[in-house]
Amino acid sequence: MSETLITTERHDHVFLIGLNRPQKRNAFTLEMLRQLALACGELEADDDLWAGVLFAHGDHFTAGLDLGDVAPEIQANGTLSVPEGGRQPWRLDGVPYTTPIVTAVQGWCITLGIELLLASDVRVAASDTRFTQLEVQRGIYPFGGATIRMPREAGWGNAMRWLLTGDEFDAAEAYRIGLVQEVVEPGRQVERAVELAQRIANVAAPLGVRATLASAQAAIPFAEREAANGLQPDVIPLMQSADGAEGLASFVERRPARFTGR
Repeated sequence: MSETLITTERHDHVFLIGLNRPQKRNAFTLEMLRQLALACGELEADDDLWAGVLFAHGDHFTAGLDLGDVAPEIQANGTLSVPEGGRQPWRLDGVPYTTPIVTAVQGWCITLGIELLLASDVRVAASDTRFTQLEVQRGIYPFGGATIRMPREAGWGNAMRWLLTGDEFDAAEAYRIGLVQEVVEPGRQVERAVELAQRIANVAAPLGVRATLASAQAAIPFAEREAANGLQPDVIPLMQSADGAEGLASFVERRPARFTGR
């Protein structure tokens, strides 16, 4: 039996999806990504589920990818596979999604955590949340959608300020640039996300919600969708470079990287 790395729970028409590797700050392994994809697939496939909530157990939303576990899969196959019945959690597979997701974050929200936020529809952060899109500090680049969605959501300058440095920023800055829509006191983020999801599920007509999502997604430029197709393949040369190897080594050894531009 696989460890339950992703929890799921139904509250009437609302589907709660929980990241459940708190002892490792919810850092994503391949198995954890697989289980999240299956939960996203269940949310999309069940017509009786009208809204989803993505949240995390423990003190942190996620420390991002567990690169030691995930990087070899990308280098070998050029992509992260999605199991049968699943849906890509960061919603870059080119297939329109029909069910809105409200995401709640706290503690560390790193790399893939920000990209999961950007893939959702409404975002709530605890005031103590710390964000960083630090891939450039590991010799690679964000390949889960941040390079595409953050400039659209936050504006070019705001996005580049954080994407090109990998610097840490706080919940107040995340709110200022539009990465999150609400900031609440620590411990209330999941409750507020559930309230918003229930508002969608209990007040809005399901067919109207789906039509709204479909219309909004249809307005996304075709070039943006084309760019999404190259995200994971384009990270392979970076991973195979000397700087990519140094970035991974620095991650494993918990030290600053020493890049050479090669």
